[in-house]
Amino acid sequence: MKPIVFKSIKYALVALSIMAIILFSARAYVAQGGAPLESWHRFVPHEMSVEELNQSDWDGYLKAEAAIFETLRTEITQQLETKDQVPYNRYFEGSPIYPGQFPQDWNRSYVLEPEGPPVGAVVFLHGLTDSPYSLRHIARLYRSHGYVSVAIRLPAHGTVPGALTKVRWQEWQAATRLAVREARRRTGPNAPLHIVGFSNGGALALKYALDAIDDDKLARPDRLVLISPMIGLTGFARFAGLAGLPAILPPFAKAAWLSIIPEFNPFKYNSFPVNGARQAHQLTVALEDRMVRYSREGRLAKLPPILTFQSLIDFTVSTSAVVSTLHALLPENGSELVLFDMNRAAKLSLLLRPGLETKLTRILPPPPRPFRTVIVTNANPDTGEVIKVTEAGTSTEQSQPLGLSYPADIFSLSHVALPFPPDDALYGMQPGTTENFGIQLGAIAARGERGALIMSLDGLLRTSSNPFFSYLLDRIDEGITSTPAKTHQ
Repeated sequence: MKPIVFKSIKYALVALSIMAIILFSARAYVAQGGAPLESWHRFVPHEMSVEELNQSDWDGYLKAEAAIFETLRTEITQQLETKDQVPYNRYFEGSPIYPGQFPQDWNRSYVLEPEGPPVGAVVFLHGLTDSPYSLRHIARLYRSHGYVSVAIRLPAHGTVPGALTKVRWQEWQAATRLAVREARRRTGPNAPLHIVGFSNGGALALKYALDAIDDDKLARPDRLVLISPMIGLTGFARFAGLAGLPAILPPFAKAAWLSIIPEFNPFKYNSFPVNGARQAHQLTVALEDRMVRYSREGRLAKLPPILTFQSLIDFTVSTSAVVSTLHALLPENGSELVLFDMNRAAKLSLLLRPGLETKLTRILPPPPRPFRTVIVTNANPDTGEVIKVTEAGTSTEQSQPLGLSYPADIFSLSHVALPFPPDDALYGMQPGTTENFGIQLGAIAARGERGALIMSLDGLLRTSSNPFFSYLLDRIDEGITSTPAKTHQ
């Protein structure tokens, strides 16, 4: 009997080895196609380690950041080959999208000070491949209320996409702690403290709040605002590390990248390495494990109220995970989930994938729920866009007119659209004229022949600004004005 078992195991191992070789070879072959790796893909600037971040202050971080950008100027910009000195390259000094020529380079960390002494502090955490640019409109709102806004450039961001090939999510978390220390230093222990996180920054904000439950040395936030939070990722991210295995062999270095695209966005990477997806996935796994364990132990009651904005249709993160892994686990603590429904009056509604029509009812647990639920929708053609509100602990849904509407040619929002107003100079559908970043990505309505552009139309077709942004600001505004000063930490 034993020889038969051993023989079966042997055959299984041989089969698995053959399958692994086939997959390895297929990935290596596929990776060899497409655009070549450029200097900004290969170069990895030196960022502060977790230990250095834990010991540093804001001024130390800004000094290290300035050194990184100076290195980019000498090692990338001043070393560009002639073929790379083109207008659509953000690293070319003569390009209209070169960030160094703008009045403010929004790739860098910044602080927005109120006119008088700050009455509170807020920390802003941007998303993966993103930069501090993405939350500047909300930072200005907080400043108008007397808050000091601290927006940190998370390690490996705002520089070159090659930086993401070596970063670890623990460095992002250490940078988050540093930013909170600076926010608290500027206000003292009794002023309100908020954290606003977009996408991967939303996961970091929630992870920090959970860490603060255990660690008395960490300042506890009074409110979290999460925008398209990276609570759960698509299934591919789980295996992203395997996709990069062929890159251990130098001839297959491109296998370390999921996409290699020209860098025509001044404030966001277009190219995306495998390690970026892998680190984001590891962060979400750590976050989910902590949420489930703390829920079981009854410790989530120590979390502050959480206001979450999420698009029903999101290609990057799992909307259902935002419901099940976050809000459904929370106690009744004043938390709220705002869901932006798809445009059910869109011209393209007949071409939508099966199942999207009923996704909203499938992902929400039946009321009563421990969190307030707001759905921005136009499901009823007679009433137009409305908000459907179900208060926490109740089963009654109430509708209110919104006064805003979906553009007719937009069938849904997207993961990246929520924090940008329609008049954002870079991502807006109707970009304003007070700023010029060399390109207006949100206003492009591409029509023409395939193969003529330097990128696929996929990214350009994605909704990049939010027609309901003023409503999002109003809801955040309510949370700012309702947060009292603390009597103790």
